[in-house]
Amino acid sequence: MKLKFASIGTSSICSMFIEAALKSDKYELVAVYSRNEETGRAFAKKHGIQKVFTDLNQLSESKEFDVVYIASPNSMHFEQTIRMLQNKKHVICEKPIFSTVRELEEAFQIAEENRVYLFEAIRNIHDPNFIFLKNEIEKVGTIQNVMLQYCQYSSRYDKFIAGEEPNVFSRKLSGGALVDLGVYPINLAIGLFGKPKDFLYHATKLRNGIDGAGTLVLKYDGFNCTIIASKISAGQTPSEIQGVNGSIVLNDTTTLTELMYVDRKTSEVTKLEGMKVDNNMIYEASVIADAISTRDNEKYQYCKKLSRTVLQITEKSRHQNDIYFEVEN
Repeated sequence: MKLKFASIGTSSICSMFIEAALKSDKYELVAVYSRNEETGRAFAKKHGIQKVFTDLNQLSESKEFDVVYIASPNSMHFEQTIRMLQNKKHVICEKPIFSTVRELEEAFQIAEENRVYLFEAIRNIHDPNFIFLKNEIEKVGTIQNVMLQYCQYSSRYDKFIAGEEPNVFSRKLSGGALVDLGVYPINLAIGLFGKPKDFLYHATKLRNGIDGAGTLVLKYDGFNCTIIASKISAGQTPSEIQGVNGSIVLNDTTTLTELMYVDRKTSEVTKLEGMKVDNNMIYEASVIADAISTRDNEKYQYCKKLSRTVLQITEKSRHQNDIYFEVEN
């Protein structure tokens, strides 16, 4: 039986998740929520949705669906999630799931009390190529150094330069490079190597105190993992896991395509990539649907632990640079 779900948000990322969820053949989209009725109706027409909500209470109390996907501005995630959980809706919340660890723990508690699941939508750790990478990583031998990057110039940065303050560059809406882009390589690092012993973040701060870019160093036994995230520049350098035998090169930390192993001694290049799809959000949608449908507590606990670890890192890293969101005040 397909999961009936509703969507909060009308952004492009929301459209991508909807397309992936429907393509997985494990979901049925029945409703959309938008604060603006005109925007909501236009989005509903685009995706063939019958029901449009503009009232969050009415959405949360509806009996027409059991799962809600949330892709609103970051600072709104917590309130909207709590409302849905309290009405016994499973929640799939777009990354970054929340602004603080306190919010996360409260939400997990409410989910448990209402016997529903709360998942963070993070695509790369559910991609089959992540499992493929994890199995192949032993090729490099003892790991000596790791560099993971996600640097993508934001079209909204031009508006910021012009004096505006778009969502992704707003302290009020819990934006910034680390929580918006950095969470992808951080999830990858935690998924591959576990929780680091220590970490330190060096932020490139913008005029309003938010991080437009930054470098995060995760310290592990025997090696460091350097993560570079930027919304104010475009990166061309691939990511790399370096060991005594050779290196694994990743072209993209979000889609994990074009994986290559480079032998240190011979310089021979071996392609490692497995599956390729146009929209790899289909994997996160499918994994989460299966976990909800079968009440897979082992998978749920794994995802909870990962979200908790990543948020602990991003919150403390922000505070190391005196970056505080308005919700923290």
